[in-house]
Amino acid sequence: MTPSPEVALDFPREWVEFLDPDNDEHLIAADLTWLLSRWTCVFGTPACQGIIEGRPDDGCCSHGAFLSDQDDLDKLEKSVKMLTPDVWQFMEKGLGKKGYLEEDELDDEPALRTRRHKGACIFLNRPGFEGGVGCALHTMALRNGIEPLEVKPDVCWQLPIRRTQEWVERADGEEILKTTITEYDRRGWGEGGEDLHWYCSGSPDAHVGSKPVWRSYAPELTELLGAAAYDELAAMCRRREGLGLIAIHPATEAAEERDGSDAQPGGEAD
Repeated sequence: MTPSPEVALDFPREWVEFLDPDNDEHLIAADLTWLLSRWTCVFGTPACQGIIEGRPDDGCCSHGAFLSDQDDLDKLEKSVKMLTPDVWQFMEKGLGKKGYLEEDELDDEPALRTRRHKGACIFLNRPGFEGGVGCALHTMALRNGIEPLEVKPDVCWQLPIRRTQEWVERADGEEILKTTITEYDRRGWGEGGEDLHWYCSGSPDAHVGSKPVWRSYAPELTELLGAAAYDELAAMCRRREGLGLIAIHPATEAAEERDGSDAQPGGEAD
């Protein structure tokens, strides 16, 4: 499949800000252009080109996953204990002498990440494995009726949602925690983002979902924001859909024009 050109990184976006219903000192800024886009994960389909040239079957798993903190490590350790050989192709290697983690650096600081085995994350099952292609942790979660975010490293289940948090001082001198929810585009990876062979969030080939991101990623957004804040965000997204989004994600727009879709950009469909 010849990939469609990725859209430019800079384009108009619509935002909404609101206070967390559970915390009046927590302000949330949400990127409606991204949340109402039709991005969807296309891993395992011809549309996914992979982030390294010549390795489309890896998807975004070529480099392994950096662990964010001790809680992330503890979660992964518990998850590994739930894996079995029929869902993890490299279980023998992962539990062997080298293990499933390796030391590296992130932002010039020592960090742990999932070990790379045969050119990609050791938890990535490759084509030909009877248990299925893709993340062994994700497969195990689905088989056990568990949300994948409960067993996967944080970076794996959050992408391509980007959450940043900072304390900001308001005009009256009061400080408030501001959480920003937006698209994790190439820039989110720093200088290395430019070197990625292909990146899904800006590709029309990945903006073919039947649901907008705020719906398809409801569990992840709920985990990132809290249930009350997500419900508030969902209500705003529904209202914006009814009014009609002005700043439509250009990758969603390009996909709909290419495919001759009758759906309105950002509209709700099942």
